[in-house]
Amino acid sequence: MRKTFKIVSPTPTPETFDPYAGAVASINATGTSSEGILATSDGRTRRYRTYVPAGLPAGTTFPLVIALHGGLGTSAQFAANSGLNDFAQSNGFIAVYPDGIGDQPDGTGYQTWNGGYCCGPAAIQAVDDVAFIRNLVTKLRTTISIDPRRVYAMGHSNGGILAYKLACDLSDVIVAIGVQAGSNVVADCRPINPVSVFHLHGTADTNMPINGGKGSGVSNTNFASARNAVDAMATVNTCNVSSPTSLITSNSDVAALSWKSCKSNTEVRYVTVKNATHAWMGHAAQSAGASSYVGTPYPNLDATRAILSFLLSKTR
Repeated sequence: MRKTFKIVSPTPTPETFDPYAGAVASINATGTSSEGILATSDGRTRRYRTYVPAGLPAGTTFPLVIALHGGLGTSAQFAANSGLNDFAQSNGFIAVYPDGIGDQPDGTGYQTWNGGYCCGPAAIQAVDDVAFIRNLVTKLRTTISIDPRRVYAMGHSNGGILAYKLACDLSDVIVAIGVQAGSNVVADCRPINPVSVFHLHGTADTNMPINGGKGSGVSNTNFASARNAVDAMATVNTCNVSSPTSLITSNSDVAALSWKSCKSNTEVRYVTVKNATHAWMGHAAQSAGASSYVGTPYPNLDATRAILSFLLSKTR
């Protein structure tokens, strides 16, 4: 009788990693901040803010980070909350902060994005935010030397949902996305190019629960789980979904998985933080009202620097 043996795939050896590797610590932003408007084909006037660091060398191109605020936030709020301008100064990239669609008739007020199933007026009105971001990048390229191989999107909450949609629908422009507390419901995600994904989520997030379901915020949305979003993108990028590598940091609150055997050397990374809330990690809340709505920010991981560490390492 011939014996048969069950073949067991080897368990990947955990790897130690530095969540800030390659991202220089922030310094005081001494560059130029400006505000701009963009007329869109749906008859709207869209607004955005741009930061260009001081001292950029002439005759070269620079990475672009598109920073997408959360629902009920604004470009100004996210710029202040994330500290991204200070990191742009120290790391030599351009930062742009688009504004979503406001809840007032003139487009002002609490801002939201249409990420496919959330949130607010932007989703209700089926606003084409993907086209807005495409046109914004095109406009910026007319005046700023942007490296087309290093265009990234960074988003929080509703902005993270839009970042996932950009990965699916704007992959000819977007090289990698980094989100905190996002989710993904693009039913037929077929990017032209594979896009690397960094997903950061707190286990105590009630606004967008890590395991999915209805959040404690005002959107009344049943969110997809964080892991569902990550697995979907790992599948799209033809990673080995069943065999991620465990990444270990010196912070026992942090757990991370990485899928690296993916198409075109892309990577999908999923980082969870024990007891972290919905608030942008590592940065003080902008107001008492913000803390009451999204919780106290987790202090021992800088979401901005961790996301930049991932994004700035990716090129096409």
